[in-house]
Amino acid sequence: MAGESFGCGKDVRTASTIRDIQKILNTREKTATQLVEDQLKALHALEPTLNNFISTQDQQAIWEAERIDAQLAQGKQVGRLAGVSMALKDNLAYTKLPTTAGSKILQGVTIPYNATAVERLLSEGAIIVGKTNMDEFGMGSTTENSAYKVSKNPWDLERVPGGSSGGSASATCAFQCVGSLGSDTGGSIRQPASFCGVVGLKPSYGRVSRYGLLAYASSLDVVGPITRSVEDAAILLSCMAGQDPMDSTSSSAPTCDFAEGLSSSVDAISRPLAGKRFGIIKETTGEGVDLEVLGVFTRAVQHLQVLGAEVEEISLSTFDAGLPAYYVLAPSEASSNLSRYDGVRYGPRPDAVNDLSDLYTKTRQEGFGAEVKRRILMGTYALSSGYYDAYYKRAQQIRQLIYQELNSSLSKFDALLCPTAPTAAYKIGEKTDDPLSMYIGDIMTVNVNLAGVPALSLPCGFTSGDSCLPVGLQIIGRMFSEADLLSIGHVFEQTASFANGTPSMTREVSPVAP
Repeated sequence: MAGESFGCGKDVRTASTIRDIQKILNTREKTATQLVEDQLKALHALEPTLNNFISTQDQQAIWEAERIDAQLAQGKQVGRLAGVSMALKDNLAYTKLPTTAGSKILQGVTIPYNATAVERLLSEGAIIVGKTNMDEFGMGSTTENSAYKVSKNPWDLERVPGGSSGGSASATCAFQCVGSLGSDTGGSIRQPASFCGVVGLKPSYGRVSRYGLLAYASSLDVVGPITRSVEDAAILLSCMAGQDPMDSTSSSAPTCDFAEGLSSSVDAISRPLAGKRFGIIKETTGEGVDLEVLGVFTRAVQHLQVLGAEVEEISLSTFDAGLPAYYVLAPSEASSNLSRYDGVRYGPRPDAVNDLSDLYTKTRQEGFGAEVKRRILMGTYALSSGYYDAYYKRAQQIRQLIYQELNSSLSKFDALLCPTAPTAAYKIGEKTDDPLSMYIGDIMTVNVNLAGVPALSLPCGFTSGDSCLPVGLQIIGRMFSEADLLSIGHVFEQTASFANGTPSMTREVSPVAP
């Protein structure tokens, strides 16, 4: 199976899987236990091929499903996510499984509390089936930086699923779970969603609590859903969003049922996006963008116009400054956040050390991977007394300019549009020895994190020829405008049949694939 390209699936499924599960339980067509058992079979059937899970918990998942069945049998009300099998990126705290952040330095470490986002899903009846593979501490775009395994793209096993939430995106695409949680610091939800042909939502900074998320860059990190439909993403966001006393950066902005009003019967002829104005970011459609990706993006924009939207090209003068500013600020915050991993409180400890300083040094030398060490060094350098003003302070000033220009542009449009990534998924190992080339792949996504605004990536088509790889459309909105983004994305998804597909490898094993 290795190296096989599975091509464009013609069986399209964009309806809400979560709503399907609700109907199945309400009509007693299947029990929650049967649903979870079927899901676990699908997970394990593909796991030896895809390498998406660092840990799984079959028995715990079945126990939770049996508890839901008992509640239903007693006529009790169950949560909105009852019977929904969820996967968690392995940097989110969960008491039942280790939380490693894809790093050797946290191997076997179990955190004694749940992340707030996880706790809120559990309170709605979600069933956790496992923790997904990721680039170590979120530092990477391929999952090749994981200390444990390299995940693969369900559309072509020789290609990366993206990162750093690559395991979550690949598992969701392959029907190994109903949906998953990821984290996004500079595109780590949206880019793998684009590469795997699924939906990825990066919420506004503060919309979802970061409590229990192992920090990479605290002023940039957000938690968000990865799903197979926009409606499922909206349902998961509705369950997670809201202020949290455990996270001082969480926002008190009003929340809502983000799935309310997402009609499954959307008619393109009625021009449902009439009156909407979208700005295409000029800097994302020129040099450096793969022509295949650009062609797919152009077709998606044309479809939005058919739906009634007005489209105008705009230029962002600060756009190109975002990537270098990000790669100063994020490593700087990482160098501080990761200083806590010292071998004293948790994680493996070197066998022979001479003193405390030697313990710190050897723990970090042996525990951190090459990319994490590289970014810690970059951040430490940028924060050093001789270079603080030239690098860190200047990057913060650039961040403020990006924030101002992006928000000014968003005040004139309902949303801004661009490809989610400049290329489709590339071969495993293709960029391993060229970190700069990999960093450049984040150019479409990092400015969103620097500004704190929300963005949605959803499938918008496939490259042509034998490769037939998914391409993502990124829709960027105003602060806390997730409801608008999801509404726009849902209309596009329900009317653009050319944009969606299912990898053929999933159809024989999945309990819910078409």
